[in-house]
Amino acid sequence: MSVKPKIAVVVSSTRPTRFADIPTKWIVEQAKARGDMDVEVVDLRDYPLPFFDEVASNAWVPSQNPVAQKWQKKIAEFDGYIFVVAEYNRSITGALKNALDQAYVEWAHKPLGSVGYGSMGAANALGHLQNIGVELQMVPTRNNVRIGGSDFFKVHPGMGGSGNLADIEAGIAPSAKAMLDDVMWWAKATMAARAEMSAAA
Repeated sequence: MSVKPKIAVVVSSTRPTRFADIPTKWIVEQAKARGDMDVEVVDLRDYPLPFFDEVASNAWVPSQNPVAQKWQKKIAEFDGYIFVVAEYNRSITGALKNALDQAYVEWAHKPLGSVGYGSMGAANALGHLQNIGVELQMVPTRNNVRIGGSDFFKVHPGMGGSGNLADIEAGIAPSAKAMLDDVMWWAKATMAARAEMSAAA
């Protein structure tokens, strides 16, 4: 029996009033319903990382900060990642950028999918995240979920919305399936490639 890929759903906003919990719950349900991957939520709130202040990336020098070490150990457990991405001023959150910078080895050669939200569907933030992912030797998926425009306002409770993604599910479920298919395909491919690299080392 093949091993199921272990996928982290990374919550990128740490604000007390964040919307992120709603799409996180929804995409976790979508992923678990497939039955072909193990899914775990990884919340940046649980990792109070300092601003990156190491001598260099851990690609070159081991990190010294104990929270950074804890973070690296956690993300190393996974075979791929789905980021729940808020867009702040046309980019990803500062908390997410810092968390990405706090590791390198652990991200490499693994897929990166995303669920973005904002008035423009986090289009700019997702583009930035994919560029960062490439630099970290990740595999960004072509397909991603974007919750934007009237859909975003319809479900955002802080803006009078329902707080229920079921109200827009018909519009976003196809892209969620496509993104999860991509994450699964690349997770299996990179798991095999990493195993081959380890055996040859």
